[in-house]
Amino acid sequence: MTSISRDGAAGPARRGLLVAGAAAAATVGSVGSAHADGTDGAMEQRTRVIRGTLPPGSPDYVYLPFEVGRGVREIHVSYAYERPAVPAGTLGNALDIGLFDERGTALGGEGFRGWSGGARQEFFVRSDAATPGYLPGPVRPGTWHVALGPYTIAPQGLAYEVTVTLRYGAPGAPAPRPTYPPERARGRGRAWYRGDCHLHSWHSDGRRTPGEIAALARAAGLDFVNSSEHNTHAAHAHWAEAAGDDLLVLLGEEVTTRTGHALAVGTDPGTFVDWRYRARDGHFGRFARQIRRAGGLVVPAHPYAGCLGCAWKHGFADADAVEVWNGAYGPDDEVALQAWDAELARGRWVPAMGGSDAHRDPDPVGTPQTVVLADDLTRAAVLDGLRAGRSYVAESRSVTLDFGASDGRGARAGIGERLRTEPGAPVTVRLAASGAAGCTVRFVTDQGTAHSALLPASGAGVVEWRTSARVAAYVRAEVRHPPTAQGSLGTLAAFTNPIFLGDR
Repeated sequence: MTSISRDGAAGPARRGLLVAGAAAAATVGSVGSAHADGTDGAMEQRTRVIRGTLPPGSPDYVYLPFEVGRGVREIHVSYAYERPAVPAGTLGNALDIGLFDERGTALGGEGFRGWSGGARQEFFVRSDAATPGYLPGPVRPGTWHVALGPYTIAPQGLAYEVTVTLRYGAPGAPAPRPTYPPERARGRGRAWYRGDCHLHSWHSDGRRTPGEIAALARAAGLDFVNSSEHNTHAAHAHWAEAAGDDLLVLLGEEVTTRTGHALAVGTDPGTFVDWRYRARDGHFGRFARQIRRAGGLVVPAHPYAGCLGCAWKHGFADADAVEVWNGAYGPDDEVALQAWDAELARGRWVPAMGGSDAHRDPDPVGTPQTVVLADDLTRAAVLDGLRAGRSYVAESRSVTLDFGASDGRGARAGIGERLRTEPGAPVTVRLAASGAAGCTVRFVTDQGTAHSALLPASGAGVVEWRTSARVAAYVRAEVRHPPTAQGSLGTLAAFTNPIFLGDR
């Protein structure tokens, strides 16, 4: 059993420390001191301080219980932890935090009241309000839990101090009924719509408000965005004012497990998706199904990112799409693109997307952006287009692509579609591009790059290539900037999902 010391004491676990499941979770018995503030016996607030040290190898999540009696109006939590110096190349301390109410900490999140990760040192909840990232609602009597998530632990251990303050008084007014953004914005009928499905506000570890993000989205030429806070759905009720006739706001979450992150895109309002498991626990399929039941898409994010716990380890069997391009195009995105293409060559079709993962200034919203062909600017239509792969990814609003394939008998297919044709019948592949000055177009098939051409200096031009279903099982297009080093491909300006050729 993992050893966790409390109140500065070292040694084995004591007084009800429970470790459950492969995901490693621990519950520490109620500890600390308490005092009542006030005069003449009038209890106005009570504070409990919980101190402990988490050694290396501690569970992924540690739960600190505290009792809430009748008459508590507000719960306030603050915390601090030591950050000792560590040798070069050694991970130091990083401690996340959240809250569960009297309904418990069981996987699935019935008792979930909020999560701020490492973004905040304090938070509160009460009936009518809560810190961003947390849910307002009744403060009911019972055993509540502060959830600690030791992301990394230094060799010296992670000494922490959590202060829980219970503030008494008459219950506040109930929180107003949540108002969610509409599922339809003013569209152009069947058209190409631009969106960014990976964004963070101050409801998780971002620094921008939903309103500020919406303003930047409009400036970037976006038609839709997706709320994707780390491990909380608390932002859902705060996007209505930022939406409008010109901006569709989808609701979701970034499910941030210790073995990879996944975007829940376009779920029903108020949908919470738990994240407290690893790939070896086998739970992800359950929560992927939950996302789909809530009407959303399951999208593994930055699958080859180098940060600890960021690379995707849950497999792609439950994915509706994959985020191949995340933020400024870099080496991990190139790996993701090539790995995705290898899956296409094996006959495994999962659409690709892109997202900015913008958190704060100067992170640009809409770099990159996913451009999707949808029947209208509605939640259902946009998700249908993304699910079908009728989309391409561009670095900005200035880059526009028109990509299609046709045979000699008048049949035509666009991005994400199949051109059904005889194996040897000639097929013409055509890309019209604009906003890509100095860029090269590459047509990529299951055999690799089959054709390339330099666009005119204006950045606008048409590239055509003739092939057949016998030569190419699919064709997709890349538009790349000039390489900066010998042998490099150059960073992407845009790429498309494939067009499939033949009857299979």
